[in-house]
Amino acid sequence: MMENRQTEKLLIENASQVLTMQGDSNHEIGLIENGSVYVEGETIRAVGSSADVAASLADLSDVHRIDARGKVICPGFVDCHTHTIFGGSRVAEYAVKMTDDRPETLKKLGIPTGIYASVNMTRDVPVESLCTQAERRMRNMLVTGTTTIESKSGYGLTLSSEMKMLEVNRILSTLLPLDIVPTFLGGHGWEEGKDKDWYIDHLCRDMIPQVARFKMASFNDVWVDEGHFTAADAEKILSCGREYGLIPTIHTDAYSDIGGSALAADMKMASAAHLNYAPESVFPRLRDAGVVGIVLPGTDFAVKHPRPTNPRPMLECGMTLALATNCNPGNWMESMQVVLTLACRQNGFSPAEAFRAATFGSARALTLKDRGVLAPGMLADLLILDVDTFEDVVYKYGRNQVQTVIKKGRIVAENGKMVFQPDRRQRKNA
Repeated sequence: MMENRQTEKLLIENASQVLTMQGDSNHEIGLIENGSVYVEGETIRAVGSSADVAASLADLSDVHRIDARGKVICPGFVDCHTHTIFGGSRVAEYAVKMTDDRPETLKKLGIPTGIYASVNMTRDVPVESLCTQAERRMRNMLVTGTTTIESKSGYGLTLSSEMKMLEVNRILSTLLPLDIVPTFLGGHGWEEGKDKDWYIDHLCRDMIPQVARFKMASFNDVWVDEGHFTAADAEKILSCGREYGLIPTIHTDAYSDIGGSALAADMKMASAAHLNYAPESVFPRLRDAGVVGIVLPGTDFAVKHPRPTNPRPMLECGMTLALATNCNPGNWMESMQVVLTLACRQNGFSPAEAFRAATFGSARALTLKDRGVLAPGMLADLLILDVDTFEDVVYKYGRNQVQTVIKKGRIVAENGKMVFQPDRRQRKNA
């Protein structure tokens, strides 16, 4: 079993700032100066000024106390959109594209590109190897502050390979002190050599029922863009998934507007990601439908996107926004701290808006209401940041600002290192 530090009672006190994320607007972070957080078991029991929290505790004799003087406490980051499970690397493609992104150059050099390159690097990789590769990435995510990860399939595009990727999620959830939220992304593309319409029928007739039968995923995702699936395709796939209990979500408007974001509003999906080309007219509809917009600054940076997502019209109309790494072979991004920096400098978030999106908003994108906020009764997923003020995370970029990661009331990482060793026997038996 995992050998992480566990205490029944934990008091983190005297922090310069506590970001509770309480409030109704996109810029509210519920900042408390000179604050404390008290935890019992997996649950937050008190949050407030250090004086008020201390006064509410009658006996501190059996409480583990952490002095957070000069530091910042915030909720653990929720990375709500990732493709963390994949085989191999596309570094050759990435390196060439730094100076020459012409398709003919890559073809001449014999470098495979895009989703199908990753499919071919992933499909035949054994589960054990995929686990090893994905675990390394998720460990890095944890020590840099991520306590909940959404993890998609999508680099298999056959029933057996998609199920294998989802099985990796299940195995790693027993090995790592993280909540891994699984998403079926059979609609990432279609099997090479097969007709798209045949593949959509296969998805609805065979793949989705199998995923649902074995409870391998919570969400069902489709990529809607020029050259990928249409809005009509997505409606069929996502409606089928909904019939089987899978919550619909969508990749859309990354490179074109062909109706994906409008469909997200019509179907009242959990979230819609990318949104680079989403029309401003759809934002009030997404807001009213309760669809969370997921902005992916790392992808805009990695592909040198000609039109980085502009969050301002979404924020001003009152949409809930989330931030995520979108970790994938073409955007190998593991740190939500880097996402915060890019979100502010590149995409135009304020530091407060970015922190709220990376915690509260990202939890809502996954329909999780027990985290992303520091308040009594909420899950004790939180971070101690070794900074004077939360803005320092986006200002002093390039280093890990997370001193301590607490997951469900347990200290699971400190100073860039995990403080437990998983039992490798669990992997064999999972």
